[in-house]
Amino acid sequence: MPLWHRLIVFGAVLLVTVVVARLVDRRMARRELPAGAVTRYRVLRRSVLTLIVFVGLLSALLVIPQVRAVATGILASSAVVGIVVGFAAQRTIGNFISGLLIAFAQPIRLGDWVEFDGSTGQVEEIGLTYTFIRTEDDDRLVIPNEKIASDTIRNSSIRSRKKLAQVSVQVPLDRDLESVSGLLREAAQDEDARVEITALDDHARLTVRVWASDEPAALRLESDLRLRAHDRLREAGVFA
Repeated sequence: MPLWHRLIVFGAVLLVTVVVARLVDRRMARRELPAGAVTRYRVLRRSVLTLIVFVGLLSALLVIPQVRAVATGILASSAVVGIVVGFAAQRTIGNFISGLLIAFAQPIRLGDWVEFDGSTGQVEEIGLTYTFIRTEDDDRLVIPNEKIASDTIRNSSIRSRKKLAQVSVQVPLDRDLESVSGLLREAAQDEDARVEITALDDHARLTVRVWASDEPAALRLESDLRLRAHDRLREAGVFA
């Protein structure tokens, strides 16, 4: 077969590979799933796409006689090559296997709020070899999957995404604390809000607790609660 024929076949195989990969990717990306299933699905999706591209590229390269001859020689000594490649890529392979374990065992899921190695953030992406965590200051922690699979992680969302928003206020001891508690419940604007007296020192400390849908929502709610509580108590004359 002339060289230009081989080049056409090579290009055609690559084109078919790209088209198939895009079709599979679009098909898999259309589904809307819960967080646990999405985590598995994304890792599986990347694994399938990587396999399709690898097989397609290998098939295209085997059209070229020189590459096929080299491949035959490699297969003849596959045991030695396997050992060499295994040692050279053991960290990458370990991260890939850890990524699959994370996807199916799910110690963390997409969107979970976690604490890892002293840093807190939200799981943004779980890749084939690395996991990306977005911290509170919008930085990104890029962590090898092998490290996540072997270290201890505190996951605040593994049972429920709900997070308790808590705000404490101090009022003078001569105020009617029962009345102040009622004012704080009004400021919370939530019938399930709890107000507790948590300290009686130089001042009385009252804490308002309200459940939010997740960690970011709890942080926003705490800020709103502080403003509403201050305005309501000041309006009622609790604060001079």
